[in-house]
Amino acid sequence: MERDREEVSGDDGGRVRYVSLDERETVTASHGTRVGVDGTLPGPGGEDAPDLLVVPGGGWNARNQEASAWAEAQKGDVPRALAAYHAADTRIASVCTGSMLLAEAGVTDGRRAVTHASAVEELRESGAEVVDARVVDDGDVLSAGGVTSGIDLALYVVEREFGESVADRAATVIEYERRYEVATRDGSRRGEN
Repeated sequence: MERDREEVSGDDGGRVRYVSLDERETVTASHGTRVGVDGTLPGPGGEDAPDLLVVPGGGWNARNQEASAWAEAQKGDVPRALAAYHAADTRIASVCTGSMLLAEAGVTDGRRAVTHASAVEELRESGAEVVDARVVDDGDVLSAGGVTSGIDLALYVVEREFGESVADRAATVIEYERRYEVATRDGSRRGEN
């Protein structure tokens, strides 16, 4: 018997892992927050490869050499990995200036996307079709403009995978009022009246 998407709860809703490209215990974010790492990112296309790879951003305009999306773009390892995952048909989502890492990888070339307002012009110059929306769904590439729109992206992904009522319950648990503003691949906008 097939499980109803609306009945997803607990551990059967998927697995989230925080990963890096190399062995380490923590990653330092652009504003100094340290995030624990569960392990290294498995190779693209493999049995353990993620169904959805979410790329955070932060610190793009500060050009911080130590901890920022910009520093990762300059090093090149993350953009190369993202290009490989995209070529292996992994769905990729970005939050904030994580979209700029996708741009550096060539993933957003000619694709609909959004990034933090502070980097929109750079994203446009990279060859992406910038869309004025909190969340952009371009099929296998999803993007969110900034930190709080990342919450909208997460709830949209939950809705796509498990249904609207599950996403609404998740929003209720975190006491978040969904905005529903998603620009979809066909050019329509979900959430507009």
